[in-house]
Amino acid sequence: MVKGAVLIHPAYFPSIAQMAVVAQADAIVFEAGDNYQKQTYRNRANISHTQGKLLLNVPIIKTKGERKKYTEVVTDNNYPWQSQHWKSLLTAYSTSPFFEYYEAEIAHLFKDPATSLFDHNIKIHKELCELLGIDTPHSFTEEYIKEPKGLIDARSYIDAKSVVDTTFPKYIQVFNDRNDFIPNLSVLDLLFTEGPNAISYLEKLELPF
Repeated sequence: MVKGAVLIHPAYFPSIAQMAVVAQADAIVFEAGDNYQKQTYRNRANISHTQGKLLLNVPIIKTKGERKKYTEVVTDNNYPWQSQHWKSLLTAYSTSPFFEYYEAEIAHLFKDPATSLFDHNIKIHKELCELLGIDTPHSFTEEYIKEPKGLIDARSYIDAKSVVDTTFPKYIQVFNDRNDFIPNLSVLDLLFTEGPNAISYLEKLELPF
């Protein structure tokens, strides 16, 4: 069980593990002073699909030269990524128990114009917290924190290649008849299949802190 304030990165439809951190923490502090890094959940999320795991990737405008701050990263809207992601969700979850229950509440996240990746992810965070019934307060760092003091450092949860050292209890996923259970997908997977029970799952998940 997480106790205290936790330092994390804003994610694009965050993983179940990261959302469990949010649900269990006393407060969340978003790292707002870091440099943008590739291959992280800053701009990607995994959902369940017919062939197993499907990656939703947000394209960003790339620039040469110095590294950009996360807060300066702009999404590349020359590609219709929002509508494509929405179509993928419809294909994957339209028959799930609770998709229709939440559909109207999240549809705007795939229709409202997105420019700043950081701001869009914060918008997603707020909507998810409301749907899940999470009231954990959040704030932002004013500069990059190299060695956090008085904070639990959970920034590694943004790394798409990292493995969370815990056991994820199984729940029935949409393609349970053809795929083995896939742990730690985007929290959307849990929300659409477990509905109001999703918060209980997040609060009880054992995290290595």
